[in-house]
Amino acid sequence: MAANSNPTVRRRRLGAELRRLRLASGLKSTEVAERLMVSQPKISHLENGRRTISSRDVRDLCALYGVTDPHVIDSLMQMAKESGQQGWWQAYGDIPQSIYTALETDATSLHAYEPMAIHPLLQTPAYAYAVIEETIPLLTTEEADTRLHVRLRRQHRIYDPTRPLHLRVVLDESVMHRVVASPDVMREQLEHLNALGAEPHITVQVLPYTAGAHPSMSGQFSILRFADSTEASVAYLERFTSDLYLEKPSDVQHYSLLHDRLQAQALSPDNSRDFITDVAKTYIDAVSHASP
Repeated sequence: MAANSNPTVRRRRLGAELRRLRLASGLKSTEVAERLMVSQPKISHLENGRRTISSRDVRDLCALYGVTDPHVIDSLMQMAKESGQQGWWQAYGDIPQSIYTALETDATSLHAYEPMAIHPLLQTPAYAYAVIEETIPLLTTEEADTRLHVRLRRQHRIYDPTRPLHLRVVLDESVMHRVVASPDVMREQLEHLNALGAEPHITVQVLPYTAGAHPSMSGQFSILRFADSTEASVAYLERFTSDLYLEKPSDVQHYSLLHDRLQAQALSPDNSRDFITDVAKTYIDAVSHASP
């Protein structure tokens, strides 16, 4: 995916503000495109944050919308300048899930449900590499290494002392029992999981088998929220070939309620920690029995 397809929060905010100004002017996007002699899809891409907005674009749109306040124009021009800056992930080339990585980098909180694997932000390097290597067909060693580096770089957000990502993750019990790589890797991963779960900004809960049927048996989802109250939250559904980004308030609210329900059905954070410790002991026993 091209670099200019990454809808960073700054670019999305600027696009939303330009859309607000267009609506206030009474112009339709088709009329704007006609007057500026550009395509209508360009205007849509600018407003939804999927295209870099140049200073010239901002100047022309402000003139068309009748914006004369120099402070407003200067603010929009500065946003345009910031929105064009490259994110750290772009140094790795055309990586998958670059849109999600851009959003995650700017998010202040993340609520997630993971039915099949430990959440990527909570994975150890050994566990992460095994998941990458074993779940993506025809991946070269170089590609696997790049994906691992990106995944570990993403984890910087939960270690950032100035703006740590507030993370609330519900893990299905099956995640604990699925042996990725080896029992020793699993032991290390579960101990790491408990250590992170003790951090004040990270909550880990286990959804046990005994919870029975639940409203998210269809799969993984995440909800990203941002510091700016005007910035729409995003529900993210990871799929093998085409991920989904849902921004309609009703869709985000639906997944927020799902996550609330899952948290209510899951073990408490303290009981989850005890549960994870007990499962980790089974891997310790498996390793000791396998030793000569």
